Amino acid sequence: MRPFRIQVPEQELVDLRARLRSTRWPERETVDDWSQGVPLAYVRELCAYWAEHYDWRATEARLNAVPNLRTEIDGLGIHFVHVPSPEPKALPLILTHGWPGSIVEFGKVIGPLTDPARYGGDPADAFHLVCPSLPGYGFSDRPDEPGWGIDRIADAWAELMSRLDYRRYGAAGGDWGTSISTRLAQRDQAHVVGIHLVPPLAPPDPTTFDDLTDSERAALRTLEHAARWEIGYSRMHATRPQTAGYGLVDSPAALCAWIIEKFWSWTDCAGHPENALTRDELLDNLMLYWHNGTGASAARLYWESIQQVDEWITGTVTETVHVPTGCSVFPKEIMRPSRRWAARRFTDIRYWNEPPRGGHFAAFEQPELFVEDVRAFFRLVR
Repeated sequence: MRPFRIQVPEQELVDLRARLRSTRWPERETVDDWSQGVPLAYVRELCAYWAEHYDWRATEARLNAVPNLRTEIDGLGIHFVHVPSPEPKALPLILTHGWPGSIVEFGKVIGPLTDPARYGGDPADAFHLVCPSLPGYGFSDRPDEPGWGIDRIADAWAELMSRLDYRRYGAAGGDWGTSISTRLAQRDQAHVVGIHLVPPLAPPDPTTFDDLTDSERAALRTLEHAARWEIGYSRMHATRPQTAGYGLVDSPAALCAWIIEKFWSWTDCAGHPENALTRDELLDNLMLYWHNGTGASAARLYWESIQQVDEWITGTVTETVHVPTGCSVFPKEIMRPSRRWAARRFTDIRYWNEPPRGGHFAAFEQPELFVEDVRAFFRLVR
């Protein structure tokens, strides 16, 4: 376990600004909305702000204000944030991000989760928080061999918690963090007291199709829409991540458009990503991909594991999860299984909530609602 300090060389920031200023832009879209992708005018506006006004050093200081560490697990350097609670009876919790997110997503929930009394909460709800960067993401190393899928990552997380001497802990996350937390519960069941998933991944149950609720019908329509319009990036990542990586690593404008489109599509933003998150927050997250050159390595996780995850979303339930489970299904999620669908895969659902607002990046978009749900579930299993 080695302390780690984030320190981007100034020359890299100079190079970033130069690349942004010299971007060769395509012509504008032929429509007046986002249906062909991020509109040219907005990408140009955002990239101009990135080049001329964005302050990475302020973000760097905030990230360095919490304890950052690195350790080697299974031959790979893993970066993580470790924030122990001042409360001695706090429950350890490992919180995992996904794509196109990062540990930046959790900046607004670290304080309330680790020190609830300071934020007007109950000290009994405190957590010792561990937030790792996925292999190939952020400040973790990029794998140089195949095999770093969600099962291997789950095993690495179990080893990380063991090294921290956390013998009894919870797991939570969204996107890839949902699948990794689930596999962690299955593979380290002796130590995981519960998992909180945003959302749980479970396929529609065909036996319910003659008796669907309105929300289940809406969930099926969303899955149908996603299959047609939302998964192009996933198919590219899953089949040719190296090809996609050249542009994502070389061009900040390409990286910006590729990732910001998902913050438009997957957040509860009423048509514009900056209705859900500030411009600086969007760029904070982008910087962890740009500085570390992880466009290809982050996409490669889809090549490793998306077939397995797709089966959990739309396939057939062939294995069940018996660890106590809490579920939060935010309204702008693509995958919104009903409780009865989810119960076929997760046999011990202790907590279920469908918050009134928010999307795929719950901790980032709606930190208060996210914290409320995490606290509410883990009260039941502490």
